[in-house]
Formats: sequence, C-alpha cells, structure tokens
Amino acid sequence: MWLGSVFVKGYLMKLFWKTGEPYVLATGAALAIILVMSLTLVGVVMSNGLGYFWPRALVKFELKDGSAALGQVTQQEKNPISGIRRFQLKVGNRDVFGQDFRWIDEQDITTRSEPADTVLLERREHGNYFGFLQGVTAEGLNLTAATPYEKLQQARKLVAGKLAATRKIKEQMSDLNNSAESLRLKVQKLEYSGKEKNAAAITELTAVREKAMAEFSGLNEQFTATQADIGRITAQFTDAVGGSKDISLTEIVALQRPNDMSFFAKCGAYLERVRELLLDDPRESNTEGGLFPAIFGTVMMVLMMSLFSLPFGVIAAIYLREYARDGLMTRMVRIAVNNLAGVPSIVYGVFGLGFFVYGIGGSIDSLFFPERLPTPTFGTGGILWSSLTLALLTVPVVIVATEESLASIPKGIREGSLALGATKFQTLTRILLPMATPGIMTGLILSMARAAGEVAPLMIVGVVKLAPTLPFDTNFPFFHMDRKFMHLGFHIYDVGFQSPNVEAAKPMVFVTTMLLLAIVIIASSVAIYLRNRMRGKYTTSTF
Repeated sequence: MWLGSVFVKGYLMKLFWKTGEPYVLATGAALAIILVMSLTLVGVVMSNGLGYFWPRALVKFELKDGSAALGQVTQQEKNPISGIRRFQLKVGNRDVFGQDFRWIDEQDITTRSEPADTVLLERREHGNYFGFLQGVTAEGLNLTAATPYEKLQQARKLVAGKLAATRKIKEQMSDLNNSAESLRLKVQKLEYSGKEKNAAAITELTAVREKAMAEFSGLNEQFTATQADIGRITAQFTDAVGGSKDISLTEIVALQRPNDMSFFAKCGAYLERVRELLLDDPRESNTEGGLFPAIFGTVMMVLMMSLFSLPFGVIAAIYLREYARDGLMTRMVRIAVNNLAGVPSIVYGVFGLGFFVYGIGGSIDSLFFPERLPTPTFGTGGILWSSLTLALLTVPVVIVATEESLASIPKGIREGSLALGATKFQTLTRILLPMATPGIMTGLILSMARAAGEVAPLMIVGVVKLAPTLPFDTNFPFFHMDRKFMHLGFHIYDVGFQSPNVEAAKPMVFVTTMLLLAIVIIASSVAIYLRNRMRGKYTTSTF
C-alpha cells in the first residue's frame, strides 16, 4: 500500500513537470522580482528627488553650551558611537560657517523652535543663507512698505525690472559678439586666400567689425554701470549666532519664509523650483539651479543618434536577410555584428575620437576651414561626433532586431507576392517592411534606452561639464554640430563624484537621475505607442 502511494505520487510529480507548469511559475516569479526591483529603484529615486524641492521648515536649536544652530533637518539617526539619536542639520551659510551640514546630538539640545521670521535665501553663489532680516538699504528706490520683509519684497520687484533691462543689453551684446566673430572669420578667410588680392574687402569688413566692437564696448560700459547701481541695493541679515551680513539683491535668486508659509504657498514655491530645474541654467558647479542645457543636450543627442542608426541598421539588415547569399562572408559579417553588441562602450569612444574627431573632423578642417587652423572647428569633440559614436554603438541592436523581424515573416507571404507579379523590391517595401516595422521599432527602443544612459564614450567625444551655448540657437546656421554639449548622465557623474561638497550635491544627483529616467521612459513609451499602432495597422491590412 505504501509503495503504491509512493509510485502514484512520483507519477503525478513527473506528469506535473511535463505539463510545464513549474517553468511558468518560475518565469512569473522572475518577472515579479524584476518588476519589484524596478519599481523600488524608481521609488527610491523619486522619493529622494521630488522631496528636494519642498520648502522645509527652518529649525532653531538652542544648545547646552550656549550656542545656537539654525537650519533644515535633513535626516536623523542613532549616533553609531554613543547610540543617542542625532540630527543632521543643513545650516547653509557656507561662506560664514565653511560647511553646509552639521550633526547635533539630541542630548545637547535644550530647546527646539521654528521662528516665523526666519528667512531662507537661495543665492547665486555660496549656497543658501538662513537667518533673520534686519533691514534694506536701497539707494535711489522709493520704498513705501511698512515692514522690513515687505520692503525687501518691494525692492526685489524693482531690482527685477532693472535686471530685465540688463538682460536685454546682454542679448544685444551677444548679437554683436556673434556678428563680430563672423566678420573676423570672413577676414581670416580672405587673408588666407590672398591678403593683397582681397585688401579692399578686408579693409571694408575690418571697418564694419570695429564699428560692431565699438558698439559692443559702449553696451558693456552701460551694462557694468547698471550692474554697479543695482549692486548697491543690499539687505542686512543676521545668522543664528548673531553674525551680520550684507547681501546684494542681485545675488538673491529666491526668498522664502518657510515657517510662515501656508500649504498652498509651499505648493507655489515647489512649482517654481520645478520650473527653475527644467528651464534655467545650472550654477554653483552644477549643484544648484536648473538643468535645461543638460536636458536639451541629452534629447538632441538621442534624436540625432536615432536618425543615424535607424536607417543604416535597417538597410544593413535588409541586405543581410533579403539579398546577401548565405556564404562565409555573410556569416562572418553576422558574427561581427553580434560581437560588436558586446564591445565595451569606452572602446567606441576611443574609436570615435580617432576616426570621427581626428580623422573625419580633421579632414573637414583641412578642406573647408584651413584658415582657422590650428584652432579646430570640427576636429574636436562635438554633438555630431557624439551622436555618430553612439549610433555606431547601437546599430548592431537595430540590425539584429530588424533581421529577426524579417526572418519571422512566413515564407509563403513572399512567395505569394512574387506569384502575383510583384517584384522583389515591391514585396520588400509594401509587404515585408510594414510587417517588420514593430520589430524594427523594438530595436530602436532598445538603442534609444541604451544611448540615453551612456556616459563613457561621450566623455571622450564631446560632452562637457558646462556648455556656455546650446548646439541649437537663433544664429545662422541654427544647428551648430561642432559645439560641445551637456548630458544628464555626465552631470550625474560630475555632481556625484567630482563635486567638492558631496553631501550638498547628493539631492541633485537624485533629481538628475529622475529626469534621465523620465526622458528614457517618455521616449520609450512614445516609441512603444507608435509600434503598437503600426502593428495593428499593418497586421490588419496584410491579412
């Protein structure tokens, strides 16, 4: 009886394994683990990134030694030595205290308060300032407000109007500078082709350039004088230990009293910080301010990479699958393509530097810009060479995905099209490619996701810590493919590992990571949507 039950259980177990149910359960469990890990990663990044913008209360600690500390509590934990709870306080005032953060043990605190009149200043340099407003010195301004804080707000509005005028002056100076540089290059080209032969044209262009430079100098003097006038408008503050400091209103980016703000006021301040992040330029060694140049550079680089890799990858896959004969050479090419997909990305960066930058870029400079040498134009890193390098890195993914998609189309469809009198090219363009489009889009999605996060090759062929100008602007020829650019992935590396103040830069690392993930998710979602549309359209129309 016992042997019979063992035999039945063993038979049922073998039958259970043969049905494949354990493998289905294992696959589902693996998928669940991957989803949990992915959601955990996104959750950690979002929780640390999104909370960075919320106006936190300013806490004042009175300590047993008679001193005081004012700042924002960023975290709390048990002291690893004493076991007593301690607080990490962001004290700000880096130019006064020489540090951004300070640990305070709970046993050293006598009183804890949140004064309503504390002020948080977001400055252009030296980080945030926490303190108490004492007064405003505004020469030439008629301030009618009653309280010092209202006077400061009124003065800031008046200063903002003057700063808007200086920005217009800067725009005019930028236009004049671009015109002068264009004229300088024209003169340089004429001198290279023959100084005596083009003497009249050189003299004329030089006169026009000198006139532009003279106008530039006049605007620069006006700009400097206006900045000096505005710089004399200051506000007086005191910190928690009683030290006083005069701060020019031109240095103040944002002004808050977080302890006296309502929930809706904090929401407004939060949205303003998000706007600053998405649309403004970085400052404070990329640890403060916005990320617009890095966002723009990342998106533009990915789009250019896709324009290069998709056509070449699809054409190569079509030739290998539909036209190339199955021989030794074709097999070697396929092996090479598969091996290229596993080459470290830094190797592509070295190849891009040697082939694209020094090879093609240097040749372009010799042929079209010899008068500018030895200063390189295209013979140095830029967004064009970065995009081509990443296109070379991702094109094997497109080739493999396209080949597999074409191979999955039943042979009878090809034969039926040819039997009805269609040529091979017509069959390819009207039947096979539309049916293979979902697979091609899958390869594009994978290549975009990989390219958006690559950093190592970009460090060699074009990305920089801070790009003063964008690769696209309103100056002819509008697209400047020779310019260097900023990238979110490199920004994460720079802020996280190269910043002199790692603890203060940590929130910006999470914020930048969140933006990079958002760009990858949005780009992939759009591509997946288009793929599903094409799959439904072409599958229905084909059958």
